[in-house]
Amino acid sequence: MGERTLRPAPSQMGERLRTALVPRAVRIAASIAAGLLVCVSFPPFDWWLSAFVAFGLLAWVLTHPSTTKVGGFGYGFLFGLAFYVPLLPWISGLVGPLPWLALSAMEALFPAVFGFLAVVVRRLPGWSLWFACLWVLAEWLKSTVPFGGFPWGVVGFTQSNSPLLVTAHFGGAPLVSFAVALVGFGLGAIVIEAVRWWRTGHHAGRTLPPAVMLPGVAVALVLLTVALATPFVRHSASGARDDSTTTTIAAVQGNVPRLGLEFNAQRRAVLDNHVRETLQLAEDVRAGRAPQPAVVIWPENSSDIDPIANRDAADQIAAAVAAIRAPILVGAVVSAPGYTPEDPQATNTVIVWDGIDGPAERHDKKIVQPFGEYLPWRSFFRLLSSFADRAGYFVPGDGNGVVHAAGIPIGVTTCWEVIFDRAAREAVLNGAQVIAVPTNNATFDESMSAQQLAFARLRAVEHDRYVVVAGTTGISAVIGPDGREMARTAFFEPAYLDAQIRLKTSLTPATRWGPGVQGLIIIVGVSAVAWAMLHNGAFAEKLARRRKKTADRGEVDEGVA
Repeated sequence: MGERTLRPAPSQMGERLRTALVPRAVRIAASIAAGLLVCVSFPPFDWWLSAFVAFGLLAWVLTHPSTTKVGGFGYGFLFGLAFYVPLLPWISGLVGPLPWLALSAMEALFPAVFGFLAVVVRRLPGWSLWFACLWVLAEWLKSTVPFGGFPWGVVGFTQSNSPLLVTAHFGGAPLVSFAVALVGFGLGAIVIEAVRWWRTGHHAGRTLPPAVMLPGVAVALVLLTVALATPFVRHSASGARDDSTTTTIAAVQGNVPRLGLEFNAQRRAVLDNHVRETLQLAEDVRAGRAPQPAVVIWPENSSDIDPIANRDAADQIAAAVAAIRAPILVGAVVSAPGYTPEDPQATNTVIVWDGIDGPAERHDKKIVQPFGEYLPWRSFFRLLSSFADRAGYFVPGDGNGVVHAAGIPIGVTTCWEVIFDRAAREAVLNGAQVIAVPTNNATFDESMSAQQLAFARLRAVEHDRYVVVAGTTGISAVIGPDGREMARTAFFEPAYLDAQIRLKTSLTPATRWGPGVQGLIIIVGVSAVAWAMLHNGAFAEKLARRRKKTADRGEVDEGVA
């Protein structure tokens, strides 16, 4: 008889699990708490101060002497799960609970990578600075891969109501994230060193160690920058620094018959709602209750019926244009050149509809949403979820992100595009004097809409432009270049906004050099990792042995020759 493999008894397995978890229980709890604190710093909670506390907690976990590199990866992953699972529940309404949890787990890998690298550099002087740089590296990675990246959850977007929002003017979302992380990790470093001093040195009369100097200076510099930049950004937003002119732009929120995926089956009702609300705006303009707009912006998917191919839809839009006596930016679904019944390709398009010429310039959405607007690896993913076949067949467009209506160059970042730094930046560099964000929130919830509004507020400050958000169900808003909401609608109601704005032409440092700022921060973070590895005793010794072995082999080869 062969030997039987003895399995550990349940009591032994429980003991092993207890032995593994108990010493780490506090760090596990702190990692989870930190993730939850970052989550509630986003809308709808908007507790932006909690992001600093979160990074301070994470700093303690990752600098704990018992935390290994593998442990850093694990704690970072737990942090990511606690962050993303409650941040993204609206995903489940679109594709079901399994893809929502799978996406959350995939996004948690990026904080896990950060945790691993943070443990690598934690012994370097001024580790809080290197931590902040590595956090920006992790956010860049998550915004790039896979399938074009998923920038939702970039912590810079938590600061739409914070004084730190002004830093977006100089470096966009990456610089805001860097500032948040630097303050959080810096304060964490100060507290950690102060506690260590209290436990070991204050009885002997020792002063606080020099290790608190760099994080203290870093935090002070961030706060000083905010204090100096806030009046500058407010003054710039007023239009006092350029030759900006004023105009009136309206946004129409027509609403949908009911929330949920089924709204696409009611395409004509959605179009009719937006026509009806525009006719109400026209009536109010004639009665003197609202100013005459130069341009009207409808949301994404306000006409899911292709108005270029469907005469009835075109007539309805033309009637609205004639009533309001202004061009309308219509969010439409348009058949793509490669359309076939088996492969129904389409573009998510914003069309400038003029009363005289009908459809004119258009913006075909360039950054389409994976698993929503299109499905990568369709044959594979449809095996994992019955929701997969609900994904669209949208194809990305090209163009420079700018359309002209009533002579106004308008930058268009349609819904998903507003999350990506490059979309609004490209439009402004190509001459956009105002930014429109037509969006369709009908398949999501109010929390998701509030988060998207925070993204638009950051873009306004980043590029010193007024931003007009038009949603099918809300939240629609007109946002000033300093990030303040000039007007907004409630969620899930028919409404319109009619506001006077300034058309601006100046370029901010973020518009000019934003990618360079992000690249510099990333280079510093990668350099810190390389520096830490070269100063690691085991790594340096292994490298020296390898060099010696190579040199010895060279000498042998020369002798043989």
